[in-house]
Amino acid sequence: MKTVPFEALDPALYREVVRRALAEDLGWGDVTTEALVPRDTRARGSIIARSACVIAGLDVAAEAFRQMDPACEFHSLVTDGESCDAGARIADIQGLASSMVTAERTALNFLQRLSGVATLTRRFAEQAAGRVIVLDTRKTTPTLRALEQYAVRAGGGSNHRAALDDGVLIKANHAALAGGVGEAVRRMKTADPEMPIEAEVRSTAEAEQAIVAGAQTIVVDRLAVDEIREIVRRARGRAQVALAGSIDLETLDALAATGADYVSVGALTQYAPAADLRFDLARP
Repeated sequence: MKTVPFEALDPALYREVVRRALAEDLGWGDVTTEALVPRDTRARGSIIARSACVIAGLDVAAEAFRQMDPACEFHSLVTDGESCDAGARIADIQGLASSMVTAERTALNFLQRLSGVATLTRRFAEQAAGRVIVLDTRKTTPTLRALEQYAVRAGGGSNHRAALDDGVLIKANHAALAGGVGEAVRRMKTADPEMPIEAEVRSTAEAEQAIVAGAQTIVVDRLAVDEIREIVRRARGRAQVALAGSIDLETLDALAATGADYVSVGALTQYAPAADLRFDLARP
């Protein structure tokens, strides 16, 4: 598994997504704001945490405000990856009042979603306590994978694959079409993908077949803890072991104790509740 460093997102990854989100929300125009807020009125606003969370997506939120008002000043008071208590001020914004009111929902939608992913990931990472590496999956919101995987990194997790060209993972359907997991691994090695081969297995026998065929990582899907321990024992020194399949905080301790190297947790991006944030606006 490769490691993606936690660093600022390239604006190219979110600028167009933000533009489309604003266009979706704006339609033909913000009829309420246009009627009630003079265009030249200036204001200041703050993003406030309503509940404890891990922040992620500040640059994306700032982009939403700046696309509506390029002269808008967005001042982050925390950094992505930082834990915030309820009541904490996350950012201050100054600029045209009408633009801020129009951009508010889009900015918060991104920030709440990404902070929710980071918050849930932090819970998994803290409970794993270094015993096993917490990975995300491709179960992401369409078109938002780069942002959601960034939020996973902000929460202390690691990314698995950014896309289908980013690694070899032989899943059950691949194996069925190839005539078995061992044969699928052999064909993959013949294809010489120049990247490590991972193979999903659903039994100790399939794990042994994949290891013998040359898989570097065995992805164990939905097996009992005792069988996982046996696979880990057999794989030691021959392949790494990743665990997958409906992993939650209740089962994490038992799975981490098996000696596996990784847990792949689809819930990080599939079921994370949005962080509770608000935007308060006032005249300067």
